[in-house]
Amino acid sequence: ANTMRAAVAVLCVFLGCCTNVVFLELLVKDDPGSGNLITFSQFLFISIEGFLFTSKCGTVKPNIGIKDYFILVTMFFIANVCNNYAFDFNIPMPLHMIFRAGSLIANMIMGIIILNKKYTFSKYLSVFMITTGIALCTVVSGKEIKSLQQKNVQVATTPWDDFFWWAFGIFLLTIALFVSARMGIYQEELHSRYGKNAREALYYTHLLPLPFFLTLSPNIYDHWNFALASEPLRLPVIGILMPSLIVYLIGNVLTQYMCISSVFVLTTECSSLTVTLVITLRKFLSLLFSIVYFKNPFTIYHWIGTLLVFVGTIIFTEVIPKIIQSLPKRKVD
Repeated sequence: ANTMRAAVAVLCVFLGCCTNVVFLELLVKDDPGSGNLITFSQFLFISIEGFLFTSKCGTVKPNIGIKDYFILVTMFFIANVCNNYAFDFNIPMPLHMIFRAGSLIANMIMGIIILNKKYTFSKYLSVFMITTGIALCTVVSGKEIKSLQQKNVQVATTPWDDFFWWAFGIFLLTIALFVSARMGIYQEELHSRYGKNAREALYYTHLLPLPFFLTLSPNIYDHWNFALASEPLRLPVIGILMPSLIVYLIGNVLTQYMCISSVFVLTTECSSLTVTLVITLRKFLSLLFSIVYFKNPFTIYHWIGTLLVFVGTIIFTEVIPKIIQSLPKRKVD
C-alpha cells in the first residue's frame, strides 16, 4: 500500500506542479507583479482546507510545537516572498525554474556547514554539474534582459539599470535558495524528533504566515482589483463568464494545492533524497513545458545547461546503481 501511495503522490506532483506552472505563467504574463497575490491565495486556501479537515476547526492539537513551526514558517515565508518578488525584476520564468533546481547544492553546502556532513566524490561531481548547468542557463538568459521588459512600463531605462535590477532579482533567488535549504534540514530534524506529520505540517506552515501578508495587503489588494478587471473568459462546461485572471488564479491555487500536498505525502513515504529527485525532475519537465508552450527563447546553451542539470541529478540520486541492484539476480547454474 505504501509504494502505491508514493506512486500516486509522485503522479500528483507531476500533474499538479506542471499545470500549476502553466497557470502561473499565464498570470505573470498579464500581470508581472502578481506574485504576492498568488502566494497569499495559495496560503489562504491551504489554511482554510487544513482548518476544516486537518485540525477539525481547531479541535485537534498539533504534535509538533508551535515554536518549531514558527521558525519553519519564517524561513518558508522569506523563501516564498523572495521567489515571487524576483518576477518583478526581469527574471524570465525558465531562468526562475532552472535557478531553483540549485536547491541540491544549497542543501549540500548547508549540510556541510550545519551538520558537518561528508559526501562521496560522485555527489560532489553531480552537484558541480548541476550548478554549472544552472549557471550556464543563468548567464545565457542574462543576455536577453532587454527583450523581457514588462509591457506596461514605458520608461526609458539604461542597460545598466536593467542589469542592476536583473542582478537584484538573482540575489533574491539566491537568498530564497539557501533559506529553503536550511528549511529542508530543519524539517528533517523535526521529522526525526517528532515523527512524520505530513498533513499537519502542511497546514501550519501555511496558516502561521498569514499575518505576515498584512504587510503586503495594499499590493495584494491592487493586484486583486487588476485581476477582477481583466478580460472575461467563458468557462467550458458551466458556461459562466469570469475574469480570465481570476480563472487562472483559481487554477493556480488548486493545482498548487495538489502539488504541495503530494510533496508532503512524499516526505512521509520516501527518503528526502527521493523527494529531491522527484521535485528536480518535476522542475525539469515544467521547464521544458514552459519553453515549448509559451515559446520562451531556448538556445543551444540552455540545452547544454539543462542536460548538465539532468545528468547531474541522475548521478546525485544514484538512480542507476539502485535500479541495477533491485533487478532480480539471475541464478548461476
